Amino acid sequence: MKDNLRKMISYYRPYMRTFVIDMIFAFLSAAITLVLPLIIRYVTSEVIYMEKREALQTVFLLGLLMFAMLGLYCYSNFYISNYGHVMGAKIEYDMRAEIFEHFQKLSFSYYDNQKTGELMSRITTDLFDITELMHHGPENIAISLVKLIGAMLILLFISPVLTAAAFLLVPILFFYAYYFNRKMKRAFARNRVKIAEINGQIEDNLAGIRVVKSFANEKIEEEKFRYGNDGFLDAKKNSYKYMGGYHAGLDTFTTLIQVVVILAGTIFITEQIVTVSDLVTFLLYIGIFTEPIRTLINFTEQFQNGYTGFERFLEIMQIEPDIQDKENAVELKNVKGDISFENVSFGYIDSPEQVLHHVNLHVSAGSYIALVGSSGAGKTTLCSLIPRFYEVTSGSVKIDGIDIRDIKLKSLRDHIGVVQQDTYLFAGTIFENISYGKPGASREEVIAAAKNANAHEFIMSLSNGYDTDIGQRGLKLSGGQKQRLSIARVFLKNPPILIFDEATSALDNESEKVVQESLEKLAANRTTFVIAHRLSTIRNAEKILVLTENGVAESGTHEELMQKHGVYEKLYSYGTDNKKE
Repeated sequence: MKDNLRKMISYYRPYMRTFVIDMIFAFLSAAITLVLPLIIRYVTSEVIYMEKREALQTVFLLGLLMFAMLGLYCYSNFYISNYGHVMGAKIEYDMRAEIFEHFQKLSFSYYDNQKTGELMSRITTDLFDITELMHHGPENIAISLVKLIGAMLILLFISPVLTAAAFLLVPILFFYAYYFNRKMKRAFARNRVKIAEINGQIEDNLAGIRVVKSFANEKIEEEKFRYGNDGFLDAKKNSYKYMGGYHAGLDTFTTLIQVVVILAGTIFITEQIVTVSDLVTFLLYIGIFTEPIRTLINFTEQFQNGYTGFERFLEIMQIEPDIQDKENAVELKNVKGDISFENVSFGYIDSPEQVLHHVNLHVSAGSYIALVGSSGAGKTTLCSLIPRFYEVTSGSVKIDGIDIRDIKLKSLRDHIGVVQQDTYLFAGTIFENISYGKPGASREEVIAAAKNANAHEFIMSLSNGYDTDIGQRGLKLSGGQKQRLSIARVFLKNPPILIFDEATSALDNESEKVVQESLEKLAANRTTFVIAHRLSTIRNAEKILVLTENGVAESGTHEELMQKHGVYEKLYSYGTDNKKE
């Protein structure tokens, strides 16, 4: 916990000037609160017994002093509420930027086991609670300690016996608060988990809303959500039960302290141990004394909330990316595109079985290689190893004789273009989505890439051409149109190595023909890997690799593989029969 707190405190460093001033104003605010009852005591015990002229002069001077103090008190609270909150927002900004940057470094293997909604809650709800703690926590502690210690010293000065009476219940109050806070910490931690689960479920439902509606399964989704929502409500009920006991007991104890002081004070007045003015002042200070106790105990609730969020924040930040640059990683230069797999094996994390077993493969620069095989044979996995989306378990992948683990990740991926079956387009315009392949590209370059991808004609038929907003994930476009935009993006990138991952399998025949033409134009003079679902699209490949669960079972041209009457012939015949049907 000590290390975590040290890390949390480090986020104040860029804003230390604001933090120090915030603390100064917090101390001033608390000090002014302590002084005002002393002025009241002076008036009730001294001023009212002065001569009229002297009393009025004294009241006038005291009035000026109190107005000046009130002005300072007002500005102190303004600074705390305004600049203090801005400081908290800036810390939240820094932490959000840090965790987002960290998310970009994590590999596919991490995201394979995560839900987007749960990750979203880490950078929204959790961070808000963390920064609320980091803003309000220090100033609440400062104000409360000044008030608590100051009030206690003043109370002892006014009447030690009344102070002793008031303090009888304070140890019990703190013990009570400590007990309930332990209960609340566990409850709040469970709330975090449930909120993340709910967020994940909502994100999943909204992302797949078209599938939900196409199957008319709204009721099933509502039932799934109700189950998760019930779990969230149960967690909330549990935390509110402890919170209710905590606040009820706290209010009772603070009021009970005042009752004890009144009863004891009345007895002491009759015994002439204290005066009426002392009792009145004492009651004013009891309010000041119990209020910081309440604040400090409430702070523990805020601390549990914020610190639980910070622990979840650190959970992410402490995950080391399993794929990152070596210390002496090099830039790829003058890439030819010669690729070799040397005794490569690979298995996914948390899976006992390996997907690839001792694969040896050499692909000459500029070659057009097709990968075929049944689902689960490792076609996509094999290609995902080239840009290091996943790390080989053993063996090595080399580009132009250089182990890809010795190449800087950005440099490696800058030289590889990927066109996937599930095209992802960002919310925004067509121009923005194509230029994603080369940030800062001119409009002429984007248009040239679109023309090469056979996309220019349909783009110009849209209402705003290249400035047309395509909606979330390009929902306003057809499958073929989206795929051509993704190809245009790769054309603009202009990499020497290409990977087509079943890029036409989800398209109708007409769209497939247009997209296939674009792909072939893109593949010219580049090292190209094509993962094919429709085998008819790769008949002209220079080499076809047939993958099975045991690795590369066959290789050769279409004609050579058909003559072998092996796995490829069966796959091709099956595909052709299905097409005829």
